[in-house]
Amino acid sequence: MFTGIVTAVGTIREARQTGDLRAVIACPFDPAGMAIGASIACSGVCLTVVDKGGIAGDAWFAVDISAESISRTVPGRWEEGRMLNLEAALRLGDELGGHIVTGHVDGVGTVVGIEPVGDSRRFTIAAPRELAPYLAPKGSITVDGVSLTVNEVADEPDGTCHFTLNIIPHTAEVTTIGTLREGDAINLEIDVLARYLQRMQSLRG
Repeated sequence: MFTGIVTAVGTIREARQTGDLRAVIACPFDPAGMAIGASIACSGVCLTVVDKGGIAGDAWFAVDISAESISRTVPGRWEEGRMLNLEAALRLGDELGGHIVTGHVDGVGTVVGIEPVGDSRRFTIAAPRELAPYLAPKGSITVDGVSLTVNEVADEPDGTCHFTLNIIPHTAEVTTIGTLREGDAINLEIDVLARYLQRMQSLRG
């Protein structure tokens, strides 16, 4: 379980195929605080630490990424040199600063517009048809592991939708959101509460 509050940005130092894809991720964490078998969300994907090393502030950890995870996330996301938003799993008693995030990517969206609004930037995201029913104004969405609030939702004739996000300077600076450009693909996870509400509504129908 995660909150969508990113604590660091890591970089894929090595990626090699060993059955599953083994990725080594450089990060500023303290390796003493990372347990083998612990979960870390990597740009919204819950992965298990299988190895670790380095020193505090200059550490690394390794994860195995299944073909299923690769197929459901942004193409090319797991290549060497790619930056990832990192968040360690929530511990009992930790502050729930964002919203409840499972680390299971539901689909891939696309940035279709970015415009300045004061010091912030308004992002317009195209979401696939299967996710459109779960998006609502002022609801929560996880974008590349970052907990964000949906501002507006516009349904499209083909069943997809466009939704907008306000990205403040702090979020842009401490996550990979600030590096996104129009046309970039992003990992999306819908709000878990919306998932259950939609399921309940479908059963009533």
